[in-house]
Amino acid sequence: MRKRPKRRPSMWRIGLLVVLIGIALYINQVVVPATPPLFIPTPTPTTSPESFINQAEDFYNSGKITQAIEAYQNAISTDPSDPATFVSLARLQVLDGNYKDAIVNTQNALLKNPNNPLAHAVQAWALGFQGKNGEADLEIKKALALDANSALAHAYYAEILINQGDYDLFDKAAEESKLAINLDPNIMDTHRARGIVLLNTQNIPEAIDQFKAALAINKNIANLHLYLGLAYKANQQLDLAEEELVAAVTYNPEDTVALTELSRAYFADGRYRQAAQYAEEAVKINPTDPRLHGDLGTMYYKNEEYANAIQELALAIEGGTTKDGAVVEGLPLDYDIRVMAYYWYYGFALQKNDQCSQAVPVFKALLEGVPNDETAVYNANAGLEACKEGLTTPTAGAQVEATPTP
Repeated sequence: MRKRPKRRPSMWRIGLLVVLIGIALYINQVVVPATPPLFIPTPTPTTSPESFINQAEDFYNSGKITQAIEAYQNAISTDPSDPATFVSLARLQVLDGNYKDAIVNTQNALLKNPNNPLAHAVQAWALGFQGKNGEADLEIKKALALDANSALAHAYYAEILINQGDYDLFDKAAEESKLAINLDPNIMDTHRARGIVLLNTQNIPEAIDQFKAALAINKNIANLHLYLGLAYKANQQLDLAEEELVAAVTYNPEDTVALTELSRAYFADGRYRQAAQYAEEAVKINPTDPRLHGDLGTMYYKNEEYANAIQELALAIEGGTTKDGAVVEGLPLDYDIRVMAYYWYYGFALQKNDQCSQAVPVFKALLEGVPNDETAVYNANAGLEACKEGLTTPTAGAQVEATPTP
């Protein structure tokens, strides 16, 4: 028998085998460990609190206060241990008019660090807006005792003092606002506080400069545009006032103060239809506020929509329930110029609508309730005379400007 020759090994088969072994090893050591077991939920990646804080700062710088607040809340949900996040959230809630939640968050910060000066300062700021001036005074003094050089604390103290409307406190408010600017002229809050003090003390051109300086630091903050609009309005620069108030509404469409002030600006400019449109938006947002109904009724009256004016002014004065079920509590007559105006416009709207039997008691209420106000008495007598003579148009007294310039 012949012996068969040995086969030489096939190199391509060896190569293929090496490749297959390599693939098997990769699957066993890399793919399998990285593959989650069946029927076990895949874990969701967690966003770091720092990422949420960065988002909040970006939103704030863009004027998106609501989104910034949500981002800070997300940061706290991820890591509730940092008191600074609670304070940052509270500060934005004050700017957004949410004073109750701001106080809760400053208290949360103080539970973690009772000696946090900024937490005391922001809490004082929020308490001041709630009219709790005694508590606000205690908190702001705690803040300054902990950090006498806090520009923010001095700025907030200035606002707390000036917002009380007590002339005896105006000099102290001015002093605090100046100190805040000197300590840090590079933050929006110090210019805002100084501008508010100047606006309330009738230093209007200087107030305009301060609000402009604040906007130069952050041009996207709604209430800075609101304050600048008010300052322009007080300076009789109605075109500029309207421009700034439109910006305030654009950045915060839910702000009834900005909507109301824009409505009044158009009213003062004789543009009653546009004034009514913004007053309507304000009522939609807060349908239980009698003053918003009174303002809207006034706009309707000036636009000669007497039936609509009667409906809205009746809600403001007598109270009642709107067609959507919102309950409105009527405003008692007093020497507040806006409230008196609601009464005389209500009377004239009724008279214009041939409802003098209902108008006469309204005019008499003005004579009896506010006998020392010359404008109210003049309008009441004009209304009574119009009804007495059966006139279809009230006398010139009806055209008195009802809404004062803030």
